[in-house]
Amino acid sequence: MSFQNKLKKYASLIVRLGLNVQKGQTVVISGSIDSCELIREVTRQAYATGAKEVVVSYSDDEITRMKYENLSVEQFQDVPDWLAAFKNDYAKENACFLYIDDSNPELLSGVDPQKIANWQKAAHQAFAQYYELSDNMTISWCIAGGATKQWANKVFPDMSDTEAVQALWNAIFKACKIDEDHDPLQVWQQHKESFEKRVNYLNNLHIKKLYYKNDKGTEITIGLNEDHLFAGGGSYLKNGVYTFPNIPTEEIFTSPNKDDVEGIVFGTMPLSYGGHIIDDFYLRFKDGKVIDYGAKRGYEILRGIIETDEGSHCLGEVAFIPYHSPINDLHTLFYNTLFDENASCHMALGKGFSECIKGGIDMDKEELLQKGVNDSFVHVDFMMGTDDLLIEGILADGSRIKIFENGDFVF
Repeated sequence: MSFQNKLKKYASLIVRLGLNVQKGQTVVISGSIDSCELIREVTRQAYATGAKEVVVSYSDDEITRMKYENLSVEQFQDVPDWLAAFKNDYAKENACFLYIDDSNPELLSGVDPQKIANWQKAAHQAFAQYYELSDNMTISWCIAGGATKQWANKVFPDMSDTEAVQALWNAIFKACKIDEDHDPLQVWQQHKESFEKRVNYLNNLHIKKLYYKNDKGTEITIGLNEDHLFAGGGSYLKNGVYTFPNIPTEEIFTSPNKDDVEGIVFGTMPLSYGGHIIDDFYLRFKDGKVIDYGAKRGYEILRGIIETDEGSHCLGEVAFIPYHSPINDLHTLFYNTLFDENASCHMALGKGFSECIKGGIDMDKEELLQKGVNDSFVHVDFMMGTDDLLIEGILADGSRIKIFENGDFVF
């Protein structure tokens, strides 16, 4: 199958299942100029499904780098009113938002980490209305990958530019289940059904705590909230529309009790965050909070994440992905969290999910906090899965049931 045909299938998947664009709905797309071919195809598909309008916001990695090199630390504390209005106003109009994740993983290497931390916090405050509507499952959003030269060169450093981009596209298509023999919409429907079986099984266990251990050094116990829910694959919005916020996705996840985490966890894959790489790192928790951490690479970036606010010291997510997952079986380190987090069990510092507590999508932040769901300006996933990972569920009577053994589900 030609690249163009695969791209059309990919764009159709993003529009029809990722965003699940409804007739008369506005679509807002963010991506780099290097992803213009994909963005054009997504735009074409969105209009074909009856979109009211497609609004595209292009970026350029080189210009972004120049901005971070030339502006002061203080200038990253302010978000222009027009930019805040752009995002918030479209969200209030029930637009859906697509983010093409395609940047160079080391775009901002060498840039003062405080600039990145300032911008992340300022943006979250400025886009408060957008985040509120996103967090409470009112609006649709989706993150999908697009192969660019800078990213491809990081993933495939021994190839020419052309070969690397082609190899990255092939990896993206495989990870997203795009091939010539099957309709991806049908394949993803089956994918949805497989998630539902495991999610139902886990929810019926009524687990009180999760215990993790591997030879990397991870040994950690994580409490779950009384009314917790596992979720996986996609999500139902308040209006009943089903979307897949991440393409690809292989994870089943929940939000733990923010105050009940004890032990140490080691990262097992490089983490690309804010144009930097964090690697060989660990986090130690006591009473739910990070009390010690270290990294051989990217320590200051890790510190910036943890010190963002009170909630960034706590976990907002734990996610199960088999070691022998379709993405991990590609044997490709993407240096991109969208893909790497779906190749490995992971956790996340920061904000938890309203859908992971019974009735949560109708609760405000304070109610969610009272239920034990963490809140923060950030949500940063980090990979910690290994081929020998053991995960046990501890039940109310103290008995244990294996969930993972040797890195994979036991059921």
